[in-house]
Amino acid sequence: MARSVHANDSSDLPLRSLPLHAAISEQLRSQIDSGKYAPGGQLPSEHQLIEQFGVSRITVRRAIANLVNQGLVTAHRGKGVFVNEQRKVIYSLSNPLVFIDEDMARQGVTLSIHNLVFEPQPAPEAVQHRLQLPDGKQTVYFQKKCILVNQIPIAVDRTHILADLGTTYAQALQSQMTFPTLEQNGVAIARIEATLESTHADHELTEYLDVPLGSPLLVYRYTAYTSRGTPIVCGETLSRGDRLCYSVVLTKQVSLSG
Repeated sequence: MARSVHANDSSDLPLRSLPLHAAISEQLRSQIDSGKYAPGGQLPSEHQLIEQFGVSRITVRRAIANLVNQGLVTAHRGKGVFVNEQRKVIYSLSNPLVFIDEDMARQGVTLSIHNLVFEPQPAPEAVQHRLQLPDGKQTVYFQKKCILVNQIPIAVDRTHILADLGTTYAQALQSQMTFPTLEQNGVAIARIEATLESTHADHELTEYLDVPLGSPLLVYRYTAYTSRGTPIVCGETLSRGDRLCYSVVLTKQVSLSG
C-alpha cells in the first residue's frame, strides 16, 4: 500500500514535510474547522481513512490520537470517533463588575456547579496574606467546585472564604456561585484584583474536566474586596481553554483640561 497523504490544493503543501500521522490529523482538523465534520458528527471509519490516505492502520490510529489529545474528537470503542462541540463561552472582565453567572445568562447558556469540597481548614500562608487574616483567626472555609455550562464541565474553582461568611452562608454557597451568593445576602463586592496565567491539567483535573493529562488550562486568580477594602474571598479558577475564554476592555482616562 502506498504511504502518502493526498494534498487537495496548494494549501496542503506544507503538510508534506510533517510525519504522516501529523499530516493526516492536520487535514482532518482543517475539515472539522471548515464544518465538513460538524459537532456530534462522526469521522470516517478507520478502514475508510486507511483507504482515503493510503497509509497503515497504525498511522491512522496515531492521527486520531492526535485529534483526541487536542480535544477535537472523542473515540468511543466499537462506535467510532465523534467531533466534540467547540463553542467557547466568554467571561467579560468588565467594569462595573459582571459576575460569570450573569455573563453566561446573556449568552443563552446554563451555568451550574457541582460542589466537591466545602469545609473549614487552616489557611495556607499565602491565603493568610491575601485575606489579611489577624493572628488567632487563621481558619477559613475552603471550597472546591466544578463549574458546568450546559452540563459540560468547563472549570474547577478553588476558593478560600472568611470563616464567618462560610459558616453563615454554607448551604447557599454549596449550590450557587460565590460572588452572587454574597451579594444577594448584602455582602457587596466592590473590587476584584485578578491575574491570568496558564498551566496544564494534572491527574485530578483531567478527571473533573474530562480532558487529557497535560491539557492547557487558563488560571484566573482573584481576591475580592468590600467597599472598605477588606478582602473576603480569594481563589483560583482553572478552566478549559477550549471551553472558556476571557475578554477585557481597556480604556484610557483622557484629561479634559486644555
